[in-house]
Amino acid sequence: MAVTVRIPTPLRSLTKGEETVSAEGTTVRAVIDSLESAHPGLRERLLDEKGIRRFVNLYLGDEDVRFLDGLDTALKSGDELSIIPAIAGG
Repeated sequence: MAVTVRIPTPLRSLTKGEETVSAEGTTVRAVIDSLESAHPGLRERLLDEKGIRRFVNLYLGDEDVRFLDGLDTALKSGDELSIIPAIAGG
């Protein structure tokens, strides 16, 4: 089952400059595993020992997966998962 993943500019060096990539999986966790296989280094930038890193947001459509089922959020073919780095300013 293919899911489209939108890659933010700071992580595109890991995807050879691609802003969208395709990944396989029925959950967010499985898609991240698929991404790691194809683009080593992505998992460590998205996850830590507690789950999704504090400064990373993962959106399924317009819903933050933290407010769904987190890494166990179910995905279906054709879904779009967006990686959005948190932005701080002052």
